[in-house]
Amino acid sequence: MIRRRQIQKILKAAFSSILRNRMRSLLTSIGIIIGVSAVIIMSAIGRGSQALIEKEINDLGTNLLIIFPGASMTGGVHRGAGSFNRFTYNDVEKIKKNATLVTDVTPIVQSGGQIIAGGNNWSSEIIGASPEYFSIRNWDLKYGSYFTERDVKVSRKVALLGTTIADELFPDQDPTGQTIRIRNIPFRVIGVLEEKGQAGMGHDQDDIILAPWTTVLYRLKGGRYIDMINASAISTELLEQAEEEISGIIRESHRLNEGEDDDFTIHNQTEITQMVTRTSKIMTWLLGSIAGVSLLVGGIGIMNIMLVSVTERTREIGIRLSVGARAVDILVQFLTEAIVLSISGGIIGIVFAIIVSLSLNSFSSLYTLVKPEIVFIAFLFSVAVGIFFGFYPAQKAARLNPIESLRYE
Repeated sequence: MIRRRQIQKILKAAFSSILRNRMRSLLTSIGIIIGVSAVIIMSAIGRGSQALIEKEINDLGTNLLIIFPGASMTGGVHRGAGSFNRFTYNDVEKIKKNATLVTDVTPIVQSGGQIIAGGNNWSSEIIGASPEYFSIRNWDLKYGSYFTERDVKVSRKVALLGTTIADELFPDQDPTGQTIRIRNIPFRVIGVLEEKGQAGMGHDQDDIILAPWTTVLYRLKGGRYIDMINASAISTELLEQAEEEISGIIRESHRLNEGEDDDFTIHNQTEITQMVTRTSKIMTWLLGSIAGVSLLVGGIGIMNIMLVSVTERTREIGIRLSVGARAVDILVQFLTEAIVLSISGGIIGIVFAIIVSLSLNSFSSLYTLVKPEIVFIAFLFSVAVGIFFGFYPAQKAARLNPIESLRYE
């Protein structure tokens, strides 16, 4: 009971001393307030960006495998991935026939152009694929129906619109059955894709048109090569094995001898997620570390003010020591004041950071995600700053000579 009363007296004395100089105490805590809020806000922005990127990758599809063309070399210089393309539909057929760890496979043909409907027009990307694309990408319909394998075989000029294009060309209506012109070629709209929303990097996933790959390749793009292949493994655990299986099938299809480099590149969904997450985490820690410097600056501010306070209260310290106060009592009192200042700044900083984070979500394109553990760590850090930077002034106060302190003017 006595111990509890002592704690209450120490805290009361600390608050009384702080409130005597309200403005100075507030200015002293500003460094901690800014530091704690900056750490939480920067971390929230980093975590939010990471969550959006992970969502974008998950939106790509289920257990996704993306097979890209290889890189060509001219004069000893690599020209980059995709610059050497030998993919044909024959590769897709061989994967379908021989792969045992794959559920769906689709060729991908990419094109672009101006889309016109009545008096409206829009420039967008046109993706050619097979019906398997919709299950690989987990893409549902808002209106209409999917195109079929029959549409692919006869290169039918049918199209599915993303919601962005549908809203631009046919505002406030279901465009199913309407006709659009892609590069002056008429296409019949057979449906609208369900909205997927904006991706983490600002890319609008709904600004797209899907059509049979044969139609895009032969009627819009020309040539015989497809741009890439998408496949879906039977499970997340077997992604790497499915990748190895597909690699062997394509090497055999392209007649690559043992020792020859692959003329293609395969990325699986797990690899993409790990790569992006790793980069995002580095950025989050970097931003948090930069913001953490503000906490250290705030701690130095507390130490400076507490040293000034020790000097101003030297005579008070001498009187307390002369009437029986122990050196440890003086140390605890001044250390408590430093901790109270730091904790108060930390709490204000946390409240401010949460308000700013919620405001960013509501009034900006940024997405923030405040994690409770980050708030807790920032609070503990503010307490640690108070103890660390408050200890030296408190120790200095405790070591003052009572007689010399009483003579101090």
